Amino acid sequence: MLSARDEQEYQLLKYLRDQGEPVGSGSAAEWLRKTAIDVSEATAGRVLRELDARGYTERRGYQGRVLTDAGRRRLYELDSLRRRSIFGQELLRVLGEPGMTQLVDVLMARRAIERETARLAALNASDRDVAELYRVVDQHEHAAEGGGPEWDVRFHRIIAGMAGNQVLLAAVNLIHQDGLLSPVLDYIRKWARSTIAADHRALADAIARRDVTAAEASMVEHIDNIIADVRRYWATVHDKEQEQVAPPFPGTREVSP
Repeated sequence: MLSARDEQEYQLLKYLRDQGEPVGSGSAAEWLRKTAIDVSEATAGRVLRELDARGYTERRGYQGRVLTDAGRRRLYELDSLRRRSIFGQELLRVLGEPGMTQLVDVLMARRAIERETARLAALNASDRDVAELYRVVDQHEHAAEGGGPEWDVRFHRIIAGMAGNQVLLAAVNLIHQDGLLSPVLDYIRKWARSTIAADHRALADAIARRDVTAAEASMVEHIDNIIADVRRYWATVHDKEQEQVAPPFPGTREVSP
């Protein structure tokens, strides 16, 4: 979820965009109260002045504020973060209490299989394979916040293909085809502010050097980082939210972070 301050900012920018005309602090405060954000007119005015200072809004005399181009970009960013957060939370709730165990089990299977694909990729990769791997890493880094789980899936499938073992390739494809777990893992890593692309870059560098030991170690570290993020998420966020939203689903067992 967005922080309380970001949600307040999102609602104000959205209101200015939708109004299409200058907005005063009084109407802004009234709008925030309608969205269950209880603020005074003075507080709304102070927040609007801060948005002025950041270049997101612009004062038009005594008429009020309007949204700037920078404000529209910021609104788009907040809207994307907000929708992804809501989507991720719903997916996690669908998984229920066994979700952490399910995710960790999948990741442990990946660690065992993809450690070997990384080793074989470092042994067998052609220059063309390495160039393709770097192309995907570059695209992922440029995608920034817009990047989704498809980049991670594509990267790992390329490495499996480079390994030259059809059985391992089939196993990696099977693990990565789960349409539910990939978005959940992506959401958790973004919650944890983990840099998937940085992990991928280190792994690509090891494969490019044909360094078998470093390639194995980079893959193991990459997946261990994801496992740590999953455990940390469940320990600090998910279990607390489940206590507030609903009791565990009937028939589920307790899961320790």
